Amino acid sequence: METPANFIESIIERVESYGKTVYELAKYKLLESVIVILTSVLSRLGMILVMALILIFLSFGVSLYLGELLGKSYYGFFIVAAFYLLAGIVLHFFLHRWIKKPVSELILHQFKK
Repeated sequence: METPANFIESIIERVESYGKTVYELAKYKLLESVIVILTSVLSRLGMILVMALILIFLSFGVSLYLGELLGKSYYGFFIVAAFYLLAGIVLHFFLHRWIKKPVSELILHQFKK
């Protein structure tokens, strides 16, 4: 039969082992959440980069086409720049609702998993 001292020592070792296991599990869960979030963000950034390149080339094409229609090539660039200025102003006022809130909710959702 075990003595009370050995029994208490055994319980302390088990609690210590349990604590280390819980710590390691929490660490791995956090690591998994960070990896999921990073891969999600990186894949979205890749798509944003591709879309930005398409938008740049499309903007040049539209600018040159409008400039040809109006007689001066720089008129087309002014029109496209004004369009982007207007789009930038709209984004500035609605940025929180359209971008910040969904991104923060995505990150929180990934951490809750």
